[in-house]
Amino acid sequence: MPSRKFADGEVVRGRWPGSSLYYEVEILSHDSKSQLYTVKYKDGTELELKESDIKPLTSFKQRKSGSTSSSPSRRRGSKGSRGSRSRSRSRSPGRPPRSSRRSASASHQPDIQETRREILEVKLTPLVLKPFGNSISRYNGEAEHVERNTERNELPQKNTQEKFHLPQESSYVSTQYSLRPRREEIKLKETDFNEEKLVTKRPALLRTYEVSTTQTEDLEFGGVPGVLLLMIGLPVFLFLLLLMCKQDEPSLLNFPPPLPAWGDLWETRVFGVYLLWFFVQALFYLLPIGKVVEGMPLINGRRLKYRLNGFYAFLLTSAAVGASLCWGLELHSMYRHFLQFALAATVFSALLSVYLYARSLRAPREELSPASSGNAVYDFFIGRELNPRIGTFDLKYFCELRPGLIGWVLINLVLLLTEMKLNNRAAPSLAMILVNSFQLLYVVDALWNEEAVLTTMDILRDGFGFMLAFGDLVWVPFIYSFQAFYLVHHPNEVSWPVASLIIVLKLSGYVIFRCANSQKNAFRKNPADPKLAHLKTIHTSTGKSLLVSGWWGFVRHPNYLGDLLMALAWSLPCGFSHALPYFYVVYFTALLVHREARSSH
Repeated sequence: MPSRKFADGEVVRGRWPGSSLYYEVEILSHDSKSQLYTVKYKDGTELELKESDIKPLTSFKQRKSGSTSSSPSRRRGSKGSRGSRSRSRSRSPGRPPRSSRRSASASHQPDIQETRREILEVKLTPLVLKPFGNSISRYNGEAEHVERNTERNELPQKNTQEKFHLPQESSYVSTQYSLRPRREEIKLKETDFNEEKLVTKRPALLRTYEVSTTQTEDLEFGGVPGVLLLMIGLPVFLFLLLLMCKQDEPSLLNFPPPLPAWGDLWETRVFGVYLLWFFVQALFYLLPIGKVVEGMPLINGRRLKYRLNGFYAFLLTSAAVGASLCWGLELHSMYRHFLQFALAATVFSALLSVYLYARSLRAPREELSPASSGNAVYDFFIGRELNPRIGTFDLKYFCELRPGLIGWVLINLVLLLTEMKLNNRAAPSLAMILVNSFQLLYVVDALWNEEAVLTTMDILRDGFGFMLAFGDLVWVPFIYSFQAFYLVHHPNEVSWPVASLIIVLKLSGYVIFRCANSQKNAFRKNPADPKLAHLKTIHTSTGKSLLVSGWWGFVRHPNYLGDLLMALAWSLPCGFSHALPYFYVVYFTALLVHREARSSH
């Protein structure tokens, strides 16, 4: 067994994760398996460090200025004391240090370098002082520092230049350090979290700078050629997939399927019915029922208010559909117009995207999405404005859950009734019941936990453009219902033992999905929640923390794992006679892999 270099109780210097700074720490214990030392800083923070990140006290020389970096907590006092010597030396980045103003000769170069190092250390203190919490409202933890310079009309040029070098130096932190919060620190974390909630408005200089930096980022989805291909290819692929599914013997040998006449694809009356559906859901959204909550701090620091009444909208829709069935409305007749409804939704999403892009040209810069690039084609696809609103009506939030998700359930019901009608069945098949039940549970869960969508990338980062408009209004209702659409023309008999195994798979995926998402959403809303005190986190160079225990300690994205298990359970009732029903599983896997890469970035 390799020998250890430092003994328990020994006082040494330990490197703070994400920086080149060493602070005075006490060795608490040593793990012989992982070869990690558990150390304790003077402010009480405990970390696990590698032996290479620990140095003896004798290897450090005393600074001439007399200010020592003994612990992160010592910085709190030196920064808050305006009369102290270390405070006078670190000044604002826009003001040159005294040593550089006295002389520019070579004899004073060491002092200048020493002063610059001191400035760099002071800039890092917001990350050190707040080692817990998800400080979304800060930019690398430096919003307060920049705001003071902005009030004096001093451009923090040196600060913004060095700010982007620090994350590169510390990008490996999340894989090597495990920060272990203790229950006695919950009070300190709640104080820090309440302070960060007050930072709801970012300095105008910083907001403008952040928007401009996104112009140089690498474009996603293959850039302009990629998004052009997606905008043209996705609608075409959707209709080819539906046409193949309607064939008695779908096969690649019969590709492409026979194209229908224009009258079978477009009917103005169907487009009017779709508009009625959309605006009825908008009316339900505006009803003064359900609680109003604040969303997460956006990239510009704002917190928008949202009314949570999606589940009530679902109940009202269900009551209206049930009443129409009692009055003798034949919903299964909508199946004959299925392609027409799909085209109507596609046309509407395209028109909505044009309106969204046109209105975004008048939007203030701080309201633009950080994903926007300045290229008209790319921004039309990805979305230029982050949260477009008409008064209090949030267009993106409304489309995220209402017309498409509730419409998905209605389409499944139409397909269930159509199966009974075409096959002269007194009751739907067990396979159709499983598919409808599984997907109904998924939709009801999403609407019941509506507030969780406020912590997603769609709301916080992506603008509202063709990508989300087409995805929410067309792709979700007409592709996610694909298994039920397949069963109408290709019935499959499922035995009860097989159905029981599929149900177990579905419930297992749902439990993983719901528990992991609930844990994640609770942590994002309030990292200082006492109910989360037992969870371990890793502090990152962006000022946020990552969960590394609980459900998030088993796999990297347990919510994605649960989602994939449920997707497989939706397809299994269709049997194995054709690969078409499993398109959703393949697509969803590719979607989540790509989304994981975007989330990590």
